[in-house]
Amino acid sequence: MIASLHGKILDIFSDSLAIEIGGIGLQVFTSPAVRQAVRPGESIFLHTCLIVRQDALTLYGFETREEREFFNLLLGVDGIGPKSALGVLSALSPDAIRRAVFQEQAEVFSRAPGVGKKTAQKILLHLQDRLPAVSGFEQLGAASDVDTEVIAALTALGYSVVEAQAAMQSLGRNAPEDVEERLRLALQYFS
Repeated sequence: MIASLHGKILDIFSDSLAIEIGGIGLQVFTSPAVRQAVRPGESIFLHTCLIVRQDALTLYGFETREEREFFNLLLGVDGIGPKSALGVLSALSPDAIRRAVFQEQAEVFSRAPGVGKKTAQKILLHLQDRLPAVSGFEQLGAASDVDTEVIAALTALGYSVVEAQAAMQSLGRNAPEDVEERLRLALQYFS
């Protein structure tokens, strides 16, 4: 098992990085956020997961151990392969995944590329018993219908689920309960 790597970035591809380690160039599949934050020639450290198949050895890289742990949890879901798991982690932060699980919001997962409603429900059911309670998340109640509508509207406008949830968190507890007003305030977060 290759748990982590540290090396120099040789090249950036549409879905991966080429990283030189000891004179050997390794292709490491990463999220778009990782690829956008680096340049060729820079040094990088990634936590990794090696997937062994009959026809390939594929390396996936993550900025944090927590992301790698979520990747491995997602791989346990029936119908989720490495590319789909990476897609979920590209669309949702570990906190957003945790929040969706504790609030039982399967629809959040269906916003990730390649994840339909049935697979989103499978992810929710699989993760419910496997995620340890983290301070602040175990006490969450279900999100209000208003918040769900606002998040859906923001994602329909092109914002990611992570961005939409960050905008909702910025509203605070005293925000009005009207959908249009909350949406207007959430859009101000992006300006």
